[in-house]
Amino acid sequence: MRFPAFRWFPGFLKVLTFLACLVPAASLAHRAFVTGDLGINPVETLTHETGQWALRLLLVTLAVTPIRRLTGWNRVIAFRRMLGLSAFFYAILHLSIWVVFDHYFTLSTMIEDIVKRPFITMGTLSLLLMLPLALTSTTWAIRKLGKRWRQLHRLVYLSAIAAVVHFIWKEKVIIDETVTYAAILAALLGTRLLLALRASRPNVSRKM
Repeated sequence: MRFPAFRWFPGFLKVLTFLACLVPAASLAHRAFVTGDLGINPVETLTHETGQWALRLLLVTLAVTPIRRLTGWNRVIAFRRMLGLSAFFYAILHLSIWVVFDHYFTLSTMIEDIVKRPFITMGTLSLLLMLPLALTSTTWAIRKLGKRWRQLHRLVYLSAIAAVVHFIWKEKVIIDETVTYAAILAALLGTRLLLALRASRPNVSRKM
């Protein structure tokens, strides 16, 4: 039996999720403009934090489908678009800080950095792979592309792999965070593979 009083709950959860996704950005803005609490290298802090949140939200986005298939909670799929766009938002912030404060909008030095520093190459690749996903996240694009939309959005796996490699190569040493992100990504990709293999098995009717 459904209770009409709880029909608002999914919408409330979406609003709550949206606000939660904005909390890190709001916290960074408060630390930057109000308290000035960004450490001795504010640019490095902003770059690191926005990149971390982009990666975290990208991994959470990848977790939506496995959660739906393993739990049967189909409504969780409604949060995937918001989470993916939030990851893209933080990735754009991450890029913008690099463009403005590290290179002062100088295209030649940015290209040189991308070519010569492998971790930046991987970060750029991850963002470029996210771009078509963000541009086709509308309901109109889903209808227009049809089956091709699902195929296109498989790029999220490559984007996540590139993002994790970017983070690992940037840190240069194995630390708890790099191990954690790599393990989460491996678990998510492994789960998706197992679910795909299980779905591909033919249904064999029991003989009576």
